[in-house]
Amino acid sequence: MESISSPVEMFFFPFVGGGHQIPMVDMARMFAAHGAKSVIISTPKHALSFRESIHRDQQSGRPVFIEILLLPDNIDIADSDMSATPVTDTSMLQEPLKKLLLQRKPDCIVHDMFHHWAADAIDNLELNVARVVFNGNGCFASCARENISKFKPQEKVDSKYEPFVVPGLPDRIEMTRSQLPVTRIVQDNMRKSKENCYGMVVNSFYELEPAYVEQFKKGNRAWIVGPVSLYNRNIADKAERGKKAAIDEQTILSWLHSKPPNSVLYISFGSSPRFAPQQILELAHGLQASNQPFIWVIRNVFNGEGAEFLTEFEEKMRESKQGLIINGWAPQLLILEHGSVGGFMTHCGWNSTLEGVSCGVPMITWPISAEQFYNEKLVTDVLKIGVRMGSLDWLRWNMEPRVSVGRDMVEVAVKRLMGGGEEGGEMRNKARVIGEMAKKAVEGGGSSYKEAIALINELKDRRRIIE
Repeated sequence: MESISSPVEMFFFPFVGGGHQIPMVDMARMFAAHGAKSVIISTPKHALSFRESIHRDQQSGRPVFIEILLLPDNIDIADSDMSATPVTDTSMLQEPLKKLLLQRKPDCIVHDMFHHWAADAIDNLELNVARVVFNGNGCFASCARENISKFKPQEKVDSKYEPFVVPGLPDRIEMTRSQLPVTRIVQDNMRKSKENCYGMVVNSFYELEPAYVEQFKKGNRAWIVGPVSLYNRNIADKAERGKKAAIDEQTILSWLHSKPPNSVLYISFGSSPRFAPQQILELAHGLQASNQPFIWVIRNVFNGEGAEFLTEFEEKMRESKQGLIINGWAPQLLILEHGSVGGFMTHCGWNSTLEGVSCGVPMITWPISAEQFYNEKLVTDVLKIGVRMGSLDWLRWNMEPRVSVGRDMVEVAVKRLMGGGEEGGEMRNKARVIGEMAKKAVEGGGSSYKEAIALINELKDRRRIIE
């Protein structure tokens, strides 16, 4: 262990999927900005996606580094395109990780719960390294999931579409059985990871969900340190976050500059969207009928009649200047923070939800999987800054997607949020206030700033006791 006077050394071991890797890399950079020595543990291929931002931090004098785990025969984990699911096997990293920890003995390791083997592997080393868990969720979703598991209200309704109230929450939240995850993988991983851990770090901020932060902390030792995306403060970091954008940022920004304030709807469904081809066509028809300017990130590629229609649709939108379509990765932060963007159609992944909130943008919610239906309830029922698209069925990662939203539903939802009415205006004003709270939370003296410093100080105190 390094001497007491040296900076706290924190290891960060992100999962390989974009929705978990991106925020943990941001978190490591954030702790480095607060004076901790942050080390991001990765593989050769996965490190490529954040290497440049770390290099820029180092040039600015921040103590953040990348540690590459060497794998036999140049093998690397699949899904280096950010699309890994919770069932992606990362166990080949177990022995290299244990070897690294035995050599370096950091003060702390923050690991993603989707490395399902990591808790046992780290604890069995008996190194006195504080093991901190990152689960990628906010407090609201964690509380709702916990109470549904505990009280089982879904067993008291007769059909999968009959609503029930989630017991024990500060707000009245109604769900249906159809919206609940049908796999226990995530819940089992969370339970195993939390056993014997030092605590949890959560990418949220107190002012966003105060009652749920307090409820979550009653059952968990936790530090609420987000939104970590706000530590991307220059254009290069925002443009390259996750992956390099499919269209250069200047082209996107020039298009946005040409639109009036709050007029553009941004549409993206995360790092691994799953839509049936016919659903994409329904969405395209609905957008066109709305007559609203939009930027749409499309990552699904399919052949046949649908592909031909999309090509024609893209050309028509380009000529009319109604829409800009990005086939591939997009610089989401740059887009969301632009003044011409007035709405965000989202799958309600926690990163996207938090980024929309942080940029003060109201949402059209279209949850699909994971904990996204919980996040929708936070946005629409608690914060009241979102319009529901109307999706009702949770999809497992390996389930065949189907059409759940028609073009008329798309048109109605877009016009409700973006059409200039009183409802959309109220949501926009509320979202703007919450966005200001997010920025204050991570600045000096803010709630998340204090929580990050508190964890660093606890690790310093822990080191003194051990030594």
